[in-house]
Amino acid sequence: MISFELGVEDLADTRFAISPIHEAALSLRVLREPGLYALHLPWRRSVLGRLDASDVDLLTSLVGPDRAIPDFLTRRPTEFAATFDKELAAVRRTPADIVRRDLCAAYPRGRLPAVLRDATAPDAAPVLALRDTICDRLQRYWDVAIRPSWPQMRLVLEADMTYRARQLALGGARLLFADMHPNLRWHDGVLHIDRMIGRHRVVAGGRGLLLVPSVFSHKPAPPVSPDEAPLLAYPCRGVATLWEAPPAADATALASLLGAPRARLLHLLAEPLPTVEIARRLTVTPSAVSQHLRVLHAAGLLSRARDGRHVLYRRSPLGDRLIGQAIDT
Repeated sequence: MISFELGVEDLADTRFAISPIHEAALSLRVLREPGLYALHLPWRRSVLGRLDASDVDLLTSLVGPDRAIPDFLTRRPTEFAATFDKELAAVRRTPADIVRRDLCAAYPRGRLPAVLRDATAPDAAPVLALRDTICDRLQRYWDVAIRPSWPQMRLVLEADMTYRARQLALGGARLLFADMHPNLRWHDGVLHIDRMIGRHRVVAGGRGLLLVPSVFSHKPAPPVSPDEAPLLAYPCRGVATLWEAPPAADATALASLLGAPRARLLHLLAEPLPTVEIARRLTVTPSAVSQHLRVLHAAGLLSRARDGRHVLYRRSPLGDRLIGQAIDT
């Protein structure tokens, strides 16, 4: 069991953060032990064929026999939603002694695998070279496996944080942790995390608690080292919907929602067009078109920009999603 002892100031400084590098690191468990992550099997099947085998060998070796991830890869986020590049740059600055400590901690009962053996070198140079190689492989892995789905993942993460913030507002820390995971227990100012490989108690001492929702975490994941500040990556809600195929667009339903004229406008405006050209294509008057354009723009379904004497209208990203078109994010 790992416990976080939180004082009044720590509870006041309990915050949320989104961490793309946490997601990349925790997703390596899915590659290594797919049987524990049935919900992510569609994602795993879609990315395995696009990954380099040598990258997979090195990256999955970062997952220890107890599924621990080295702490330097899941460091405490310094802002609410940093980019992956910014977080990876911070990992590249990790000192050799921390890299060595965290890799060895992930393998507490045995020798490191051959691809990580340089972590035990007494000199700093081989350790730092290994760190840089890991970062290079993580960059390629992010580009292939995580970045294409990151917008959808982030929506799920933000929805979970909205729910948790409401729980905190309604019932304080007790309600916040009540349904986060069965392994979590809040009692008398201490957050207990059961079924951990570590056995230590961390006194927050004014450092607060940082909560990081994760789509790839199957249970609460605090830092392995007791020297790290209190942080908890936890399974977020809504993961089961993440890899579902979107429903096909129903033109009849869209017309029922918006009315036939506005539905026709929305389908037409995949490209920017001025009012007069829209009216010409639809064989109606410009004044009739203008009224519908104002309503669709006010609803956020259209964007507009001036081009000389004309105002050009085009579907917004929200309009694209409404009619079921794929968006290149």
